[in-house]
Amino acid sequence: MPDDDKKSKSDVARMGAQARWGSGATLPRAIFGSTENPLKIGNIELPCYVLDDERRVLTASGVQFGMAMAQGGSMRKGLSRLELFVSGKIISPFISNELRERVENPILFRTPANGKAYGYEADVLVELCEAVLAARQAGKLQPQQLQIAQQCEILMRGFARVGIVALVDEATGYERVRKRGELHKILEAYIAKELMPWSKRFPDSFYEEMFRLHGWEYDPKSVARPGVVGKFTNKYVYEALPEGILDELKAKNPENKKRHHQFLTEDVGHPHLERQITATTTLMRASEDWTGFKRLYEAARSRTRSA
Repeated sequence: MPDDDKKSKSDVARMGAQARWGSGATLPRAIFGSTENPLKIGNIELPCYVLDDERRVLTASGVQFGMAMAQGGSMRKGLSRLELFVSGKIISPFISNELRERVENPILFRTPANGKAYGYEADVLVELCEAVLAARQAGKLQPQQLQIAQQCEILMRGFARVGIVALVDEATGYERVRKRGELHKILEAYIAKELMPWSKRFPDSFYEEMFRLHGWEYDPKSVARPGVVGKFTNKYVYEALPEGILDELKAKNPENKKRHHQFLTEDVGHPHLERQITATTTLMRASEDWTGFKRLYEAARSRTRSA
C-alpha cells in the first residue's frame, strides 16, 4: 500500500475520532483506578483504570514510560512518540495493522476525578513488547533500542508469572480471599529481582552530572539515554579499572546483552567499580563543562599512572 494511502487512512481515523469527541458524544468513564494508585513494577509506575465498558486501560504516557522510551512531546506535529515508534522502519515490519491502528487511535476517557485522559487497552503494551522482542530476535534493533527490548523482556516475564498465579487463584477460588495487592506484590518482587543486578550500580548523580555538562535534559524516571553515554561510561569508568578488565568484560559480553558490571566479582570488582564511579562523578561535579571535566580527568589519571 502506498504511503499516501496509509497516511490518508490514519488521518481519516483520527479526524473521525476527533469528530466524535468534539460532537458531545459521551466519553467512557473510569469506574476504578486513580493516579494515586498506579500499577507499580520496580521503579516503573503505570497509571491504570477500568472503564465503565469493562475495558482495562493504561494511560498513554504510562505505556511509553513502561517501555523505557524518552518522555516528552511529539517529534513531528500530530504524532506521539509511540506512533513514531511503531511507524519507524525498524519496528514497523513487526507491527500488525490492527496494533498500529490501536496505537494511532488512543482511547479518550474521563477519569474518576472527571478529567480527561488518553489511554490504551492493557494488552496493547503486551503486543508492543512482543513486537520489540521479535525485532531483537531478528537482529534488527539499533544499539540504543536494546534497552527498550530489555525492559520489554522484563515486563513480559513478570506479566507471565503473575498471569499463571492469577489463573490458579481463579481456578481454585482463592481469588475471593486473596488480599488486595497480593498479585502486585508478586510482580514487584520479581521485577525488583530482575533489575537488581544493574539498576543501581550507577547512581542517578553520575548521569545527572554527565547530562548537566552536555546541556541535556535529565529525567530521573527515564532509563532512555543518548547512545554516546555508553561510550563515555566505558572510557571514564571501565577503562580506569585495572588493565585488561574492560577487554575481558567485552569478551564475556560481546553484544552488550547485559551490563558489564554483572560480570564483576562482588568482593573485588564491584567495590573498585564504585570507587571509580564516585571519583568520576566528583570530577564532573567540579567541572563547568565537558571540556573542563576531560581536563581534570586526564590530570587525575596522569597522577595515578605516575604514582
